[in-house]
Amino acid sequence: MTDHIYKKIELTGSSTVGIQDAIENAISKASQTIRDMRWFEVVETRGHIADGKIAHWQVTIKVGFALSE
Repeated sequence: MTDHIYKKIELTGSSTVGIQDAIENAISKASQTIRDMRWFEVVETRGHIADGKIAHWQVTIKVGFALSE
């Protein structure tokens, strides 16, 4: 097995649907330019309230990816 070196970046995704959708939006957008993403961890969840209801979710994640050899 080859040794790997990883880098972590922080992203914030948003969604009017929910937490999972916010995470998926962030990962989907990042995958357009970042290769070899391997994992993510949720570091913060917050939302916006409008008229007494949840208007949208924001989720900050750290994403790990392997550096190219």
